[in-house]
Formats: sequence, structure tokens, C-alpha cells
Amino acid sequence: MNLVDVIIPTYKPDNKFLVSIKRLLAQTVAPGKIIIINTDKNVWDKTGIEEKLKELFEESDTKLILEHIEKQDFDHGATRNFGVSKSKAEYFVCMTQDAVCFDKKTIEYLLRGMDKSIKMTYARQVPDKNANKIEKFTREFNYPIESMIKSFNERQTLGIKTYFASNVCAAYERETFDALGRFDTGQILNEDMLYAYKLIENGYFIKYEAWAKVAHSHNYSGVAQFKRNFDIGVSQASNPHIFKNIKSENEGKKMVLKTMEHLLSTHSYISAIRLVYISACKYAGFLAGKNYKKLPKSVVRAFSMNREFWR
Repeated sequence: MNLVDVIIPTYKPDNKFLVSIKRLLAQTVAPGKIIIINTDKNVWDKTGIEEKLKELFEESDTKLILEHIEKQDFDHGATRNFGVSKSKAEYFVCMTQDAVCFDKKTIEYLLRGMDKSIKMTYARQVPDKNANKIEKFTREFNYPIESMIKSFNERQTLGIKTYFASNVCAAYERETFDALGRFDTGQILNEDMLYAYKLIENGYFIKYEAWAKVAHSHNYSGVAQFKRNFDIGVSQASNPHIFKNIKSENEGKKMVLKTMEHLLSTHSYISAIRLVYISACKYAGFLAGKNYKKLPKSVVRAFSMNREFWR
């Protein structure tokens, strides 16, 4: 039985995805399988990526598992659960197609953080070279250089960040994952955070492992930030048992103020003006998402980044 497998959902993968696979195959703790769950085989075939992908595995002991699903069947939780069903490893790592291991020890460090109480670890995200100033600071704010273990006891001090975790790169212990019912399905996003909630509510711990690093960032436009945060608002409105008594707005305000302070101290005035615009887009999207039930279906679809969810 493999110690660890890697599950990656894909849609329109590009050359960066190939770089990610190369880095995974070079890990000090090599995955037994890399399981790719691709959405829309027709789109996949047009990319011409499969031949290049198979070449990477020719001299590797890691096995490639490739499965295709229809676009209408994609679900953040169910698609990853499908990937996990293809694994029999003791641990598995979920990644996104645009996350690239920073060095050869990403998986090693993620697994090193596991113990009898810690059943989920997630990696530090460092910004890509082309990340703008706002995005660079945001990554540093959300993913600091110090590791942290989080449990039920941290709720009063950490608030919403108690349950923060990211499937951009996160490791899971399989036995507990199955026992707790796997990822929730039918969710617009946040399947990672919802699972972290289940772990903590059942007395387990999760760990932010700062030594495990992946390069990952997005230079989203204001419109894209509105749409993404609309979906975050929808997720929170759909899970009041988690979010009703824990506000996330305070953490958002703290991040904006810290970012503004950083930009002004470095004389990045244009970026500071952009921060005001981006922050307004985020907050407007978040508020609209939290009130999505009051909006017409056509408006909800237009506001959402995940339009297929509203089919």
C-alpha cells in the first residue's frame, strides 16, 4: 500500500500544470499515484497535454491515474471524493492544478506534521514571481512564516481562521477522512474549510505547516474578486451552523488595513488606490453572496464565479 497519493482536479490545464507534475515526481516522499480528475474530456483533448503528461511518468515509479467527468458533474467536494476513492494510501494530498511545489520537500513536510491528533495539514502559499504588490502581501498575511496548530480551543482568539485551510495544497489522513464522511458535497466551494470544521468539532487538530510551500497566487481583477467573494458569501449563508456566530468581516478588515499600511510605507500609492477598489469589490460580492436567496436566479448566476453550480 502506498504511503501517500496526490489528487488534482483539472480543467483546461496548461504548461504550468506540467511544471507542477514535474515537481511532484521529484519529491523526497514520492506519491504512489497522482490521480487527475479532469472536467470535460473534449477540452482536455484540445489542449494536447496528455502525451506530454505521460512522458513525464515514463521513468517514474509513480503511477498516473486519469479520469474524466462531465462539466455538469463537477462538484468541489464530490469530485475530490471521487479522486480519493481511487486511492488506498494511508494519506492523500489534494492540490489545485496551478499550485507548484516550492521545493522537493513539500509532501515530506506535510506528512511530518501529522500525528495521533493532527489529521490535516496544509501548506504555505508563496506568491508567484508575477504577483502584484497587493497579492504578495495578501499571501504573506494569510500564510505567515510560522507554523500553527489549531483546535477547538483557538476559536475565541482566531475566530473564523480556526477553520481556515486550503486544498490548494493540503494533506489528509485517510482513515479519519472516511470516518467523518469525507468532503461535503453540493457546496459551491470551501469543501476544505468545512472538513476542517468537522475535524475540530470532533476533537482533532489541523496544522498550518509553513515549511511545506507551494507557489500559488492570482492577480484577480475587481470583477473576478467580486465573483469569488460572492461565492464565499453563498458558502457562509449555506452553512449557518458554522458561520452564524463567527464573523469573518473583522479578519477581512484587519487584512485590508495591514495591506494599506504596507503599501503606504513602501510608497506604493497606485497600488494603495487599487486596494480600495479591490476591497470594495470583495466586500460588495461577499454581502451579495450572503443575501443570495433574495436575488433573482439570473442575477445569482451572473454574480457567481461558479456559474455551473446554479444549473
